Order: sequence, then structure tokens, then C-alpha cells
Amino acid sequence: MAKISRDSDIVEIDGPPDFEYGQKVRITKNVRNDGTFPGKEIGDILVKKGELGYVTSIGTFLQQYYIYGVDLYERGYRVGFRGRELEAIEEGRIQ
Repeated sequence: MAKISRDSDIVEIDGPPDFEYGQKVRITKNVRNDGTFPGKEIGDILVKKGELGYVTSIGTFLQQYYIYGVDLYERGYRVGFRGRELEAIEEGRIQ
């Protein structure tokens, strides 16, 4: 059975989200399928470092972290990211 380990005792959701709906973001690292993305094998790269997308949803995980649903328009699908896997692009939000 896999253990879920917490990165730290910091609870991100005590403060506001780092990103807003519609905000353009860049992915800061390669992201592989952990088994939760349908139609792809576990370990397949879903997103490569440097790809761009827009925040389309903001949720939480383990009552500790924000998870940002990002529409990766060039790939044609959406993936969830932790805030540390994203960086803001200054172009602003889409309406």
C-alpha cells in the first residue's frame, strides 16, 4: 500500500490561492501520469516543462493544498497541478 506523505506542515489553504481563474501559467517541471489521468499509461509524460495553459478550476487536496486545474490548450486536455509546479505569465487573464 502506498503511503501519502505530506511535504511539510504548511497548510496552503489557510491563505488565498496563488493563481486566479483564467490566469495564464507556465508549467515548471515535467508531469507524469500517476494513474489518475484516463487514456494514458502510468508514467507517461502528460505535460512538459515550459508548456502554457490557463487556470480553469481551483480545488483542494487533503485539506492542505490548492490544486489548480490547468487547460493545456495545445494538448487539448486539462491537468491538475500544485502551485509549486506553476508560474504566472504576465499577460493577464482571459475573460
